[in-house]
Amino acid sequence: MKITFLGTGTSQGVPVIACKCDVCLSKNLKDKRLRSSILIELQNKTIVIDTGPDFRQQMLRENVEKIDAVLYTHAHKDHVAGLDDIRSFNFRSKKPMDIFCTNDVLNALKMEYSYIFSEKTYPGVPKVNVNIIENTNFLVDDIEVQPIQALHYKLPVLGFRIKNFIYLTDLSEINSTEKSKMFNADVIVLDSLRKEPHLSHLSLDESIALIQELKPKQAYLIHISHLMGLHDDVNSELPSNIHLSYDGLQLNI
Repeated sequence: MKITFLGTGTSQGVPVIACKCDVCLSKNLKDKRLRSSILIELQNKTIVIDTGPDFRQQMLRENVEKIDAVLYTHAHKDHVAGLDDIRSFNFRSKKPMDIFCTNDVLNALKMEYSYIFSEKTYPGVPKVNVNIIENTNFLVDDIEVQPIQALHYKLPVLGFRIKNFIYLTDLSEINSTEKSKMFNADVIVLDSLRKEPHLSHLSLDESIALIQELKPKQAYLIHISHLMGLHDDVNSELPSNIHLSYDGLQLNI
């Protein structure tokens, strides 16, 4: 399984032109983060989790030629705003894109992208094949995916386990039943917004504590705001099996 980190950042605390903090002024490319998304290549299939506002840029940067499916964690704009750009993959594959999401996410997509779901579609609009998922295992072709449900403040969100790889972003709370799905992992990719506590995201200390409880072989932190600090400084302070992720990072599991 090959994992590519398409983006590792967040819209919260996004660097802006007027900001003069060390992260915003950093020349280190690991401090330049697009919105969080990940690409999984397994069994000749390519799966993307979330299509944020930077989706098109991420696809071009990584020279992605095909996508077989998109999985959605939740409906916030920084995770769905790139849906329109799947049309390029429709054109190449000559078929609709399989998307996997909950009913709540689908309802939000229908409001945001009414032209995609309209009965009278305009030529050239993106084509999707919707697969409704709940908190039970499902298949992407012959690849089994196990959802993991958490809370993003009060909003239910899904993470996903594929074999011994786990991706779970945008959470502030997870119960013991869902945590039980996360043991014996080779790699966990986990939300970690900043060092200070936050209402709807894990802080750095909370992320570390959860990882130490779950005991994966390796863990990578994602959805990082510039309030976290410089990549190299923070990374050097982490336990040996926990790392700050960065855009373009690739893993072979």
